[in-house]
Amino acid sequence: MENYYSLLGIDKTASRQNIKRAFRERAKKLHPDIAGKSGEAQMRRLLAAYETLTDRERRFKYDRAYSRFVEKGGFDYRIFLRERARDPASQAALIFFEFLHLGDDEAIAIWDSQGKLNFRLEKYLEREDYMDCAFLLAEELEKRGRIYEAFVFLAAIVREERRRPYFKHFMAEIGAILKRLVRLKLRAAVGAERYVECLELLLTLGFEKREENRWRRVLAETLFDLGEKRNAEAILREVREAV
Repeated sequence: MENYYSLLGIDKTASRQNIKRAFRERAKKLHPDIAGKSGEAQMRRLLAAYETLTDRERRFKYDRAYSRFVEKGGFDYRIFLRERARDPASQAALIFFEFLHLGDDEAIAIWDSQGKLNFRLEKYLEREDYMDCAFLLAEELEKRGRIYEAFVFLAAIVREERRRPYFKHFMAEIGAILKRLVRLKLRAAVGAERYVECLELLLTLGFEKREENRWRRVLAETLFDLGEKRNAEAILREVREAV
């Protein structure tokens, strides 16, 4: 379990103002122009610490859990979760824990063993943890060439973010990753028929009209390839009428 106070370089009595100041100081060092891509994971950890410790209720829950699972008697949280292999909530927490402690291979292996996409992480993790964990899974799955699974998580993140913001300024980056995945990798990974399904899902996620029309054209092209001329032409008419 991550020590958020140590991560930010503050003590447990730190005020909200001190937490904000510590976050800003560390975030500056992780700017892409300074830290490059290597700073992204650390930035997400800093942001998780900041958002937890500046929220009174979340900070209380965090302090209670940390005291219970880490400080008392040298408690090993990883072992605690691993011993509960039949408890899905514990396994969901273990997946997230492994990601936060750079155990990417182990996190993916646990997720696979729990049923992959059939394992509904959102049922067992708090919303903020689920959003972070889903993004970490998407990143790792893409690296492993598991493009469809990465797409499913990214689409779920965008949908949930539209419902209630969490990532906020990071969403532009997440949206760009999703669109790049769809544009460059997804069709080759899943075939034309499933690609159509993915494009139809993409069109429900609330992107800007210009972006949606671009995906509609891609959808029409794919339908033409599948021999569905009538459906393709109907979509192109919608695009022309929307301009």
